[in-house]
Amino acid sequence: MRLSLVELAATAADQSQTDALESALATARHADRIGLHRVWFAEHHTTVGVSSHSPEILIAAASRETRRIRLGSGAVLLNHHSPLRVAESFHQLEAMAPDRVDLGLGRATAGPLIDLALQRDRRSEPADDFDAQVAEILAYYHGGFFADDHPFRQLRLPPTPANAPETWILGSSGSSAGLAAALGVGYAFSAFINPRSAAAALQAYRKNFHPAAYGPEQPEAILSVNVAVADTDAEARRLAWPFRAFRQQLGRVGFAAAAPRLAEAERMLTDAQKEEPTVIVDDRWPLQLAGSPSTVRDELEKMISASGATEIMIHDLVTEQEARLHSHALLAEALAVTP
Repeated sequence: MRLSLVELAATAADQSQTDALESALATARHADRIGLHRVWFAEHHTTVGVSSHSPEILIAAASRETRRIRLGSGAVLLNHHSPLRVAESFHQLEAMAPDRVDLGLGRATAGPLIDLALQRDRRSEPADDFDAQVAEILAYYHGGFFADDHPFRQLRLPPTPANAPETWILGSSGSSAGLAAALGVGYAFSAFINPRSAAAALQAYRKNFHPAAYGPEQPEAILSVNVAVADTDAEARRLAWPFRAFRQQLGRVGFAAAAPRLAEAERMLTDAQKEEPTVIVDDRWPLQLAGSPSTVRDELEKMISASGATEIMIHDLVTEQEARLHSHALLAEALAVTP
């Protein structure tokens, strides 16, 4: 089973963005050493608690500090970008790190004001043209998607690198599963946002997958789980608290929320919030998975069996770097991941 990581560059109130980004790159180096398959950098805008705003910049930086791990976006939010601009950027990244670059594509709203600020043409209403945007990017890389009379047919990327980035579609509702299956590309589901729909979405993708010449021969399905691992179940459950506290802060102060330190999260949460399930109960997946290595391994095996996932991707919001890296190493060992 492949194990990977989505990196947010979580930023505490007492931490600078510079420090958070340095920690993110250190985490990528650690992931490379312990055998994780890929690290994807997030795209979040105007969020104090998350310093990963531009995946392309962090991919470029990480490409110089790692040797084998795949590097990608989790995700480029296409509703804020031109398909040609995205295709060019990741073509260039592939030239910098040959056969190591993933282009993860998604869509999300950060609210009307931020979406408007990110919009190039502010005179028109935003359009939901995600499917067409994905097809356009694939056309720049692989051809075959533009009609004969389409003006973009004449656009060509440079002839090198010879290979295009791996293209993935990311989702959290299941609505993109059909698109990923029809196009024959990889699909990643964010169970840390919507655990109830994860298994059904990944199974639907696998059932309807049609291979394409430019994609994998078999469906590749990533299950992204918010997971914390420690030497004991009790300590791991404590590591889950910052993510809960951060979500609570987002609801209260919006994008001004910083990522809480562990001690701060302990003060913020009620006893009931601290005791929310971190394992599967009555077939209901938790928002967070936490426990000792054996506990988490057993729970992940249930999730893999139910969803057909071919890869697990770690999501977390632990600002204590030593504890975070220890969590990643324990999980890698539990899943028999080797460098």
